[in-house]
Amino acid sequence: MKEYQTISKIAGPLVFVKKTEPVGYKEVVSLTLPDGTTKRGQVLDTSKDLVIVQVFEDTTGIDKHTYVTFSGEIVRMPVSGDMFGRVLSGMGTPLDGGRDILPEERRTIQGDVINPYSRNLPDEFIQTGISTIDGMNTLVRGQKLPIFSGSGLPHNELALQIARQATVRDEDESFAVVFCAIGITQEEAKQFIREFEQTGALERGVVFLNLASDPSIERIITPRMALTTAEYLAFTYGYHVLTIMTDMTNYCEALLEIGAAREEVPGRRGYPGYLYTDLATIYERAGLIKGTSGSVTQLPILTMPGDDKTHPVPDLSGYITEGQIFVSRSLHRKTIRPPVDVLPSLSRLMNNGIGKGKTREDHKAVSDQLYSAYAEGLELRGLATIVGKDALTRRDQRLLTFADAFEKHFVSQGRDENRSIDTTLDIGWDLLSALPEDELTRIPADMLKTRYRGGTPAGA
Repeated sequence: MKEYQTISKIAGPLVFVKKTEPVGYKEVVSLTLPDGTTKRGQVLDTSKDLVIVQVFEDTTGIDKHTYVTFSGEIVRMPVSGDMFGRVLSGMGTPLDGGRDILPEERRTIQGDVINPYSRNLPDEFIQTGISTIDGMNTLVRGQKLPIFSGSGLPHNELALQIARQATVRDEDESFAVVFCAIGITQEEAKQFIREFEQTGALERGVVFLNLASDPSIERIITPRMALTTAEYLAFTYGYHVLTIMTDMTNYCEALLEIGAAREEVPGRRGYPGYLYTDLATIYERAGLIKGTSGSVTQLPILTMPGDDKTHPVPDLSGYITEGQIFVSRSLHRKTIRPPVDVLPSLSRLMNNGIGKGKTREDHKAVSDQLYSAYAEGLELRGLATIVGKDALTRRDQRLLTFADAFEKHFVSQGRDENRSIDTTLDIGWDLLSALPEDELTRIPADMLKTRYRGGTPAGA
């Protein structure tokens, strides 16, 4: 191991060390302070004469008399098939009072690049129990489907409900959840742990918690620790692993902070120019691999500053991922829970994972018709505020009533209400049956003949 006492500068979480021998990128670093205290870090950048070390803890007490030791190793996550039920820090150390993980392997947290030729096309349905997702923006095994939210909206409640309820329909398949919280408060951490313990979801899950009080540099490590665990459970033990990460905006803010400390030339809104590439190294770790039985599915959650979907974090995430789920502030104000807006939401892989033998043969037709009728109903709301409801035609009034019923009965559901896909589609048919049969132009005639319940009032 190489040891130096040549610190030349300290800037935020970064320590600049003059060097005389080659040092590897991402090497683990040990810093021994004059009082004997030891802190850990990682090589962030290296040049001919200088090494930049990012410290995983605060830099208090580090000075020019501190010894810096380069281990020659990179950060690794101890993984095991016996990790379920554990609550770990963002660095992978136990927070639940249990013993350290007895590793079967110690895997590099950077992950292995999946050759595109080795990937299988995601085409198997994951049931979240939430109608707006299962019915109209279906999540598929191996997909990366982010949730776009805003400050103060209940995205964490939505994440917890999905973590509790998500499952695959085939009872012979093994399903697991890796929950990764990035930059959350102590109160949120307590809520997450309490929910997991009370509902029993922790028995099939692994939880990583990075707190707001933890060093920001740890936020760079946390999602990679979680994904390394997910990959091991998926591709070594054959689990279908749903990885929920909240909040990816906190991760990007940590990148911004590090970039500023390194005095990098900023990109859009101050974020590093490599933000797209960095996010891709995380999101692209979802998928299925030929010859293996498991899968890694990602549900990253990110908050849009100022509810601006053109902000770099949601904008770049949208380019990399396969759709998005929007949490709506207007629905939230109307006390509709979960406030998922189906109109701007999209799952690009939905058609691969639905239909006969996967969900139900009428799934796509019902989804398309619900979307069409709701979109038209919302347009008519704006018109009704101008000309008045009485000035609308009878058809327009029916669609206005449909939009209200759709939000009340399809979108809104209890926080502990776990709907099967059959229940979701049946609710859809109840709502559509309030409309005349000849207006349901997106549903084939044979399906209307067997499933249309003409005369059913909207919301009945």
